[in-house]
Amino acid sequence: MSKYTSFPEPTEDHNPFQDPSVTQHSSSSTDYPTLDLYNPFDTRASRLPPPYEAVSPTAPPTIPPQMLPARTTPTEPRNYGSYSTQQSAVNATTADLLKKQEELERKARELEKRERELDSQSRNAGSSSLKNWPPLPSFCPVGPCFYHDINVEISQGFQRIVTTMYYYWMCSVCTLVFNFISFLARFFVDVKGGIDFGLAIVWLLLFIPCSFVCWYRPVYKAFRSDSSFNFFLFFFIFFVQVVVYVLMTIGIPGWGFSGWIVGLAALKTSTPVGVIMLLNALVFTAQAAMGVVLLKKVHSLYRQTGASFQKAQAEFATGVLSNEAVRQAAVNATASAAQEAFTGAR
Repeated sequence: MSKYTSFPEPTEDHNPFQDPSVTQHSSSSTDYPTLDLYNPFDTRASRLPPPYEAVSPTAPPTIPPQMLPARTTPTEPRNYGSYSTQQSAVNATTADLLKKQEELERKARELEKRERELDSQSRNAGSSSLKNWPPLPSFCPVGPCFYHDINVEISQGFQRIVTTMYYYWMCSVCTLVFNFISFLARFFVDVKGGIDFGLAIVWLLLFIPCSFVCWYRPVYKAFRSDSSFNFFLFFFIFFVQVVVYVLMTIGIPGWGFSGWIVGLAALKTSTPVGVIMLLNALVFTAQAAMGVVLLKKVHSLYRQTGASFQKAQAEFATGVLSNEAVRQAAVNATASAAQEAFTGAR
């Protein structure tokens, strides 16, 4: 075993200090100075140990890059935060976007309202070429009296109710025409109904323009310019209109309305005429019911616009004072009163 290794056998009594590598350095050779041979108090230079000679380090062997192993960087999982943190960030971003969207919508509504006001002012001060209602033919000697365009003058949120009111007015016109036809048919079978027939003509010629000017135009201008005065004017006149529709539905004899009473009485004279008048009474009933529904609908929208009775009074006072005819009449009345007072004082 000892011939293959440098370690002695366990049975041998080996002295470690007799190792050749140790005895070589502990000998009296001057090539390997030791502490035993060095005397610090000896001043002889020959006894000094040889100076220390630094051995230049040898550069490590360079390995070609192609021999180097490929450097692998372990993939570390990134920390994206907890789910609650991500959810709160998403909620904050969504809230910010919703807030910006509301701000843009508010500014868009303000710009739209301002544009409508400017358009309204320009139309009021403009020429008659802007007037387009009623749509009369070019050969008619009478031209249009109003400018009417729901898609342009009315904001998008109120276009539906204004369009419904316009169709309701057209249905009222058709109902009055039907009332005229009913009494015309009755007049053919019973000449005693001439008074009702004449009143039907009067209501046809009177209610059509008055209903448009007195309650449809006020509600149109109320939603166009958010006018409290026009809202109150519409409520008062349209309520009277609904009451008239109720009277039309009843059909009191001698009033010129083809309601239920007149229709049932006409069945005794002529069944076809009675059926026509009862159908007219049914249309009057639907007209009255629809009027009540629209009145409540406009009132609910009126409460959302912020209109009030105080604003209506202020608008009325401003409109009266800005009217040239009213101001001239007030000046004339004041001058007349002052002249009479001066004459009486003399």
